Parts: sequence; C-alpha cells; structure tokens
Amino acid sequence: MDRLQAMEMFLAVADTGSFVGAARALRVSPPAVTRGVAALEARLGAALFHRSTRAVTPTAEGAAFVMTARRILTELADAERHVAGSRRVPGGPLYITAPVVFGRLHVVPVVSGLIAVHDALDIRLMLIDRNVGIVEEGIDVAVRIGALADSSLLAIRIGSVRPVYAASPAYLAQYGVPADRSDLAAHRLIVSTGPRAASEWRIEGRQPAALKRRLTLNTVDAAIAAAEAGAGLANFLSYQVEDALAAGRLIEVLRPRDAEILPVSLVFDASRSRAASARAFVDAMRERAGQWGWGLRPS
Repeated sequence: MDRLQAMEMFLAVADTGSFVGAARALRVSPPAVTRGVAALEARLGAALFHRSTRAVTPTAEGAAFVMTARRILTELADAERHVAGSRRVPGGPLYITAPVVFGRLHVVPVVSGLIAVHDALDIRLMLIDRNVGIVEEGIDVAVRIGALADSSLLAIRIGSVRPVYAASPAYLAQYGVPADRSDLAAHRLIVSTGPRAASEWRIEGRQPAALKRRLTLNTVDAAIAAAEAGAGLANFLSYQVEDALAAGRLIEVLRPRDAEILPVSLVFDASRSRAASARAFVDAMRERAGQWGWGLRPS
C-alpha cells in the first residue's frame, strides 16, 4: 500500500478515534484502513494505537507520529497546489489556533465569513488559552496576544489591546474604589491560571505584594461572570470586557496614565506564508481589527 495513503488512514483513525469512523471519512472499507495502519506499523516497527472494544487511542509513538504525519501531508498538499496553480484561490485545510474568548468574539466571525465565500476551504479552529506548538501540531496560523518569543516563525502584528482592571458596581460600593496599586491589598482579587497568571496584577511594571487571591478560575468567561456577580476585582484584556463595561455590569478602575499595550499578532511558519488560505485569513483579520477598533492602536 502507498505510504502516503497509509499515513492518511493513520491520521483519520487518530482524528475519529475508530477504524470505522476513519473508513467512513475516507470513503473506503474498514478492512482497508486496518490493513493500511498495520502496514504502517510494520514499516515503522512500532504499535501506533492501543486497541480495545471501547476505544482506539494513540500510543506514545503514535501521538508523536500524528504531528509528523500531519505536517508531511500538509506540506505535500501545499506543494501540489503550488504546482497546479491553485494557491491563488483559498482552499483545502487551514489549521488555526487562538485564545478562547478572542477566538469566539473575533476569529469565529472571520472564519465563518471565509467559508461562506470559499467553497473549497476547510477550516479547523482550535480555541485554547495556551500557546500550542505551531510546527509540532501542524498549525497554519496562530493568534497570539502579548510579547512574542524570538523564533524562526513569521509574525504579522494586526492590532493591540490593553489590560483592564474591573469590578461590579455592587462590589465597589461595598469595598470601595482602589485609588492606587497599594489599595489592592484590601481587595478580593479574582485570578486566572492562564498564560497571564504570572504578570496579570503587574501595574506600571510593578507587582503589588500581599494580594488576597480569593478566587482562582481557569477560563476568562468564568472570571467575567464572577466579577459581574460581585465576587471581586479582576484583570482582563480590553476586548474581553468591552460589552460588560459598555453595559455598566463592570466598572474600570486603576487605569494607568501609560497603559501597557499588548500586541495582537498572527504567527505562522514561513512555509505557510504564501498559501492563499493563510493570506485570506490574515487579510480578513486585519479588516476585523480595523472595524472593531483594536487595529494597531490601544482599544
């Protein structure tokens, strides 16, 4: 059996969690998928899946091979589209990752618009509040908020956001409005476990001491709900609480004179930079940034 076909079958099993599901997705028979994966395992000299009557899950070797196989097939598809000239038109799979709330508010509307006008485009969007490995996990474009680590990846800055310290009117009526950073010690703080956890209460470059971390949450949506319910004072990014501030459910406090600006960037591997699908997404995100007011200026 062709190696690339066997690789496609392997990825289909990994994605669907079953040989039957993979066969259905590839429109082949289940025995063909079983033979293809078995041939690949024999060639590699390693078991790629744990098989049971209830589930099919990748082994440690299989999980590692998923990323490699996906990258190989993606690069092959890019090469074929380049030779065929189809890179001029967005099409094929486009893997995107973004922070959860930003993705829900801004990326989902953008990709919905793209698939409405490009019938050949197949977008796979992963919303997660951590920085996933772009090359390792086969990501085409990643939305990053904040300073970027030095790397061989390309980055396009499309906008910026800023921190917002906010609490509900009821909370501020009961505990008072903090006048400066030293007042934070007297307040109940809502904190996160995400990427900003280490620096989220740093104001004007300094981290206040003796803070009362009364509530720790692992999602931004939950932190917003807790703040609106009066559980404490929280630190968000401007795009996350725009609606809550406008509606008066939250009130901003402690806004520094020179607010810290966090860049919003699109990051991708150099090999993806000229793909029509990636370019279409970048252009659409730039347009979205301009329309919503966080394009290359503080929001």
